[in-house]
Amino acid sequence: MSNELKKVDETTLENLLYLSRLSPESTNMETLKKQVDEIVGYFEILSKYDDSENPYDAYPSTKVENLREDTIVPGLEMHDVKNINKQNFLDGYFQVPKVLGEGA
Repeated sequence: MSNELKKVDETTLENLLYLSRLSPESTNMETLKKQVDEIVGYFEILSKYDDSENPYDAYPSTKVENLREDTIVPGLEMHDVKNINKQNFLDGYFQVPKVLGEGA
């Protein structure tokens, strides 16, 4: 890491100690200051990367104008459905392949 990195001053370090519920007596202040300075340096490295891209651009969006109208249309009548699929219609039900069997 270069020497141009921002250093944490004593007031900020004391505030960090207070927020983390650490006491200066139980912590080696030089080691802690060095570690906090390194963490700040990592953030400075990360800030060099461009993050202006919107993460939501990866997902398609739907505009309200492109949605279909909410209109009620007549559905299929039972006799029409029965005529379309006569061979699989029995006693008011459609015959479908068995889903559960010996292998399930």
